[in-house]
Parts: sequence; C-alpha cells; structure tokens
Amino acid sequence: MNVDRSRFAEAIELWTEWNAKINVVSRKDVDMLYEHHILHSLSILQYLVENGHIGPDDGDAATFLDVGCGGGFPGIPLAIALPGAEFTLCDSIGKKIRVAQAVSEGIGLTNVRCVNARVETLTGRFDWVVSRAVTSLDNFYPWVRDKFDKGILYLKGGDVNDEISALCARCGVDPSKVTVWPVSNWLDDDYFAEKFVIHIRK
Repeated sequence: MNVDRSRFAEAIELWTEWNAKINVVSRKDVDMLYEHHILHSLSILQYLVENGHIGPDDGDAATFLDVGCGGGFPGIPLAIALPGAEFTLCDSIGKKIRVAQAVSEGIGLTNVRCVNARVETLTGRFDWVVSRAVTSLDNFYPWVRDKFDKGILYLKGGDVNDEISALCARCGVDPSKVTVWPVSNWLDDDYFAEKFVIHIRK
C-alpha cells in the first residue's frame, strides 16, 4: 500500500492545534503524529489489503466501527485512505469525540460519523470493528461480539499471547480464529517492533 503523506498534512495541523487544548495524544509524541499514529492506524489497512480482505482502491463499500477512537485513531486515517467505506467513530468521553468530529469536519470527510456513547449502547452491525488498545481483549470482545460480520482488527503492543489465551478461555473464541500480524512486516522501524494487528474472525 502506498501512502501519500501530503494527504494527511491538514489533519496533522488540526490534531496539533486541538491537542494543545485537549490532550488526546501524548504531548511528547505530538511531533510524531504521522509516524506513530497515522501509520500505526494504516497498518490495519495494510493488513487487510495484504491478506486479500479488502481491495486497495476507493471502491470498497465496507463499514467500520472504531471503538474508543479518542481523537480519531485509527478511524480517521483509515477513512482518508478508504473514502468509499463508511466509518462510525465511537468514544464515551465527550471531549475526545469532539476532537475527532472537528478533525473529520475540518478536512471535509463525508464518510465519518462521530458518536459520543458507550459502544454497548450502539445498535446495528458493521463489517469490521477496529480499535487501538482501549482495554484487554477479553474485556473488549463482549462489548462488540454482536456488532461485526467480518472481524475485529485490534492494534496492540507487547507480549499478546497471554491476552489472547485469556480471550479464548473467557469469551469462547476459537484460537484458530485469531491471527497476529506484526506491524513490522510493513513498517521497518524500531517503534513498531512489538506492535501487532490482531484479527479476530467470526
């Protein structure tokens, strides 16, 4: 997947402005928004394309639910890269969803809907649920088990084996339905050395 950095410049400017008012990204990390946050988010798309789950162009009409989106990660970078898909960004913290709303509106995204709610209260189903390490997998899975048709794509770092074992044991997930994909397969940077896309299939 080719990523045109210039497409994200306006979003980075807005995130930087908002982060000075509402801390949604660590202030020491705000200068690395592209490298550590946008590219990390886009690793979900790279995984989907590389493994044939979605086409690389704009024509994919998939639906995504981003749970615990904070200021808009991973949902907004994915929405920029996949304008043919529809994204619902959900966070229970109002000030965070306000940032996501402002950034998505500020760059003119028409395929993003931002919702201030707990995910358990949302109705409807989505092709994909995405999230960026909002809690342990065994806590997360019950929130969304009835909300996706294709899979969960969860960004997580560190030693994930124990967490996956707990997910399978406590939530009845078949271990054969879980794939762990190293982000370093795509991004050759020490920052991503122990970061993964965890795909949980139906």
